[in-house]
Amino acid sequence: MHDTRTTATFRYEALRAVSSGIVETASATFLLIIAVRWFEAGALAKGCVAAGSGLGYLMSPAVVSLVQRLQIPAATAASHLALAGGAVMGAAALFPVLPLFTFASLVSLAAAGAIIPLLTQVYQDNYPPHSRGRLFSRTVMIRIVTAAGFSLGAGELLSADIAYFRPLLGIFAGALLFAAWCLARIPSTPLAVADGGHPFRMFRAIADDRVFRATLISWMLMGFANLMMQPLRVEYLANPRYGLVLSAASIAVLTGVVPNLARLVLSPVWGWLFDRANFFVLRMTLNLGFALGIVSFFTSQSMTGLVLAAVTFGVSSAGGDVAWSLWVTKIAPPSRVADYMSVHTFFTGLRGLVAPLVGFSLVERYSMTTMGWLAAACILAATLMLLPEARRGSPVGSDTAAA
Repeated sequence: MHDTRTTATFRYEALRAVSSGIVETASATFLLIIAVRWFEAGALAKGCVAAGSGLGYLMSPAVVSLVQRLQIPAATAASHLALAGGAVMGAAALFPVLPLFTFASLVSLAAAGAIIPLLTQVYQDNYPPHSRGRLFSRTVMIRIVTAAGFSLGAGELLSADIAYFRPLLGIFAGALLFAAWCLARIPSTPLAVADGGHPFRMFRAIADDRVFRATLISWMLMGFANLMMQPLRVEYLANPRYGLVLSAASIAVLTGVVPNLARLVLSPVWGWLFDRANFFVLRMTLNLGFALGIVSFFTSQSMTGLVLAAVTFGVSSAGGDVAWSLWVTKIAPPSRVADYMSVHTFFTGLRGLVAPLVGFSLVERYSMTTMGWLAAACILAATLMLLPEARRGSPVGSDTAAA
């Protein structure tokens, strides 16, 4: 039975990875390019566009709690959210005005983000522990290939004429609708109903689980720095203020194609390591890569330097994909994976909402170089916070999560 569920889950997740790759480029590159180049949006609108995924993560405890109460199968609930995201993005393609574009970007990316704890529970239930990282990394590779290819094509399209952003929004809408179709066909069961009915009951895990608490604190600092700088990559390359003023195609190459090619090569390696290595050593290694990638990107003025920085960022992102999505399966009791993941995604959402706004605000006062060094210092501090857990030889299997 488990083999049948694993096969079906992997089949439809592999198909959904195509749409995920397309939506990923919307979040990472194209929605911000459209906001800057077509709408000439201000800092608030750009921050809202960049914070869409963060809003979804922030909503995830409420989403998980609602799905538990309604006893809807996890994948079915995820399908409904993707369907809503596709509908609102389609509306923005039909009626291209800044308020609707900003709202649609926020809501559609939020829908894509809010489903993640539900999917993590599906992976826990349907993928065997010894191959969970490997199977997940295979779908990530499909997502990466799609994102790289789509970034290249869509970048050329917008370079030819920025007015082509409307069919591009239509493609994003179609990708979300296709994701909804795939999710509806993944076998899943309703989430286990925990004690208490309010969505914040799952935050008790922070007080009860020392390892979970320490990791969340470190991740909050590292993630804030990373998410603060991520949308500034497009700003740095697109805004004439910084002297680069690259074409949309070049921006897409540096923020989409190059990092994704690096992710493609390294994803199987990180998936293999996730199944076997101590999680905290793995996370510390990734942190150092992110810090190096940020500093090298925002101190570079040459194409060579920017490409090398993008490669470094992509290598770290490959491991980050697996670690961020699956790490709670290492420490959470099997029936509480969705609860643990919703807490993790909540804090990701909190920093995802605030960090882009802080980044766009601070960059009005400080140089990109200063911002890069500040982010790297925060990531280094977060890395040092994990040293005690790595030295303790903290548990890496879900059966030890109750420690």
